[in-house]
Amino acid sequence: MTSDLLGAAAAGTWTLGDLTVNRIGFGAMRLPQYGQAFAPGAVPRDREQAIAVLRRAVELGVDHIDTAAFYFSRLRSANELINRALAPYPAGLVIATKVGPSRDPSGEWLPLATPEQLRGQVEENLRQLGRDHLDLVNLRVAGLGSITEHFGVLAGLRDAGLIRHLGISNARPEHLAQAQTVAPVVCVQNAYGFAYRRGQDAFVDTCGEQGVAFVPFFAIAGAGREAGTGGDEHEEVLAIARDHGASPVRVRLAWALRRGPHVLVIPGTGSPDHLEDNVAAGALRLTADELSRLDAVHRAAPER
Repeated sequence: MTSDLLGAAAAGTWTLGDLTVNRIGFGAMRLPQYGQAFAPGAVPRDREQAIAVLRRAVELGVDHIDTAAFYFSRLRSANELINRALAPYPAGLVIATKVGPSRDPSGEWLPLATPEQLRGQVEENLRQLGRDHLDLVNLRVAGLGSITEHFGVLAGLRDAGLIRHLGISNARPEHLAQAQTVAPVVCVQNAYGFAYRRGQDAFVDTCGEQGVAFVPFFAIAGAGREAGTGGDEHEEVLAIARDHGASPVRVRLAWALRRGPHVLVIPGTGSPDHLEDNVAAGALRLTADELSRLDAVHRAAPER
């Protein structure tokens, strides 16, 4: 398979502060359970399968893993699976996590963290991952107006050595501007993909102009979000996939990567086969005509 030969490096690299990563990463949200993430009564994923997927991802050159302490199901935690599979962590592996949201042990969502609660969330991620510092912490800002106070707490933890770099998630352009008055921002992590959230197009470009990584989540699932892909695929995607002998998923990821060299995709899966297909997207080279056709579909899609 192409992914075995070229791996995640085929898509090129980007620098998060002083950390260089391959542009195809891995999202851990789907690891703890089968089916829809965060669904009540979700069946925990087979532990050995999850561990095998993580180890295979690293073998394929994935060196950017996205996780969070609130990624868990009954009996399974993404952070602890990562710890079990990969510690002692290989040199160059960047683990990014998120703070702000949290869930109680039953899985119910709790109110967004206050600034005073953020240190506890950072320390919980450190404990679960078995680390003495976090490479990258994204403040998930949905539900906040001004983020200056929250981001200031994280900047203080960075100065104390608990965090290396900072980013923001579920953010708008004004949030990026607010955060940048407090501390450097190395990435913006937002929901975005082919024919999904096209209103984000200008923000993607702005991040590139400022040298800030844009990390789309749901780049495959689109409006399916935590439930995953579903429904009929667009004919243009199917036609281009047939021409390349590739899956529609690979075409969607390749399109996202072509939005700019600063775009880092983090597709998540608990399936070894899907993992290899996702990573193989880095080697898929869309032609100018194919990109034009896909862009036309993206621009015409309803805003969701």
